[in-house]
Amino acid sequence: MKALLCHEFGLPETLQISEVDKPSPTENQVLIKVKACGINFPDSLIIQDKYQFKPALPFAPGGEVSGIVEAIGENVIHVKPGDSVFALTIWGGMAEFVLADAHKCLPIPSNMDFVTAATTMYTCGTSLHALKQRAQIQAGETLLVLGAAGGVGLAAVQIGKLLGAKVIAAASTEEKLEVCKNLGADETINYTSADLRERIKALTEGKGVDVIYDPVGDKFSEPAVRSLAWEGRFLVVGFAAGVPAAIRLNLPLLKGASIVGVFWGAFAQKRPKESNQNFQQILNWIKDGKLKQHINRLYPLKEGSQAIRDLMDRKVIGKNVVTVP
Repeated sequence: MKALLCHEFGLPETLQISEVDKPSPTENQVLIKVKACGINFPDSLIIQDKYQFKPALPFAPGGEVSGIVEAIGENVIHVKPGDSVFALTIWGGMAEFVLADAHKCLPIPSNMDFVTAATTMYTCGTSLHALKQRAQIQAGETLLVLGAAGGVGLAAVQIGKLLGAKVIAAASTEEKLEVCKNLGADETINYTSADLRERIKALTEGKGVDVIYDPVGDKFSEPAVRSLAWEGRFLVVGFAAGVPAAIRLNLPLLKGASIVGVFWGAFAQKRPKESNQNFQQILNWIKDGKLKQHINRLYPLKEGSQAIRDLMDRKVIGKNVVTVP
């Protein structure tokens, strides 16, 4: 089979299309013929040996896939060969076939296409867990989403609205902010042309924001924390800018605020019942047309490295997807 392999750790340009043997599932695994692979920020980290999971070389990036079940292990009972499924794989998805742990593989609802299925679990799962379990956001509270035009950002904008929050979307261009508005943002901030703190102050009449969703890190995190309301919550979702922010700890003290880590993968593993309930809610919202994916571009497998490069260069609004014929 063909796979886009990382033979040595480095940037996307080092990835190579290679021929490798098709794997076989163990007793608790599912072998999936890949139809689509969603591109996420961890894909850019894992190929540089900067992610918390470190696969043995060579490996294919791609942690979120959809496709058709090719074969199953003897203990797998909830899916069968021929079923359409989506799955979290951590890596391996940029290939014609990939193995997935059975408990991370679910049937695709009949009304969902492969591209949507390959872009739902990571972004929407992260955002609902962040806002529901970690922030415990309440209807009527104000949510600020940094990096709002990215995959998890757009999911947070929409889910925040569905949970009853007033949503302020912050991004780097007017084009990105227009997409945020179309998906439900109440207010927007272009943080390349406006002062983030002053704009937040104006939009909240000096009160500040109750919850901040930050998948970016770096230079905007501290001014955002300074803009929290009393008992606000700052969600640490990721570091797309490449640099974790240095936050002065007197700031949460003075505001009675909380800095809260968000690690959806660990939550899904440690509290599977709640995670499954979250995911059912996500699927219901998608079915009802209340939650949508914004697909930036589709790439063939041979251009998978470019899909990651465009994400790293912050050229992506929503999600890039690699499709496998």
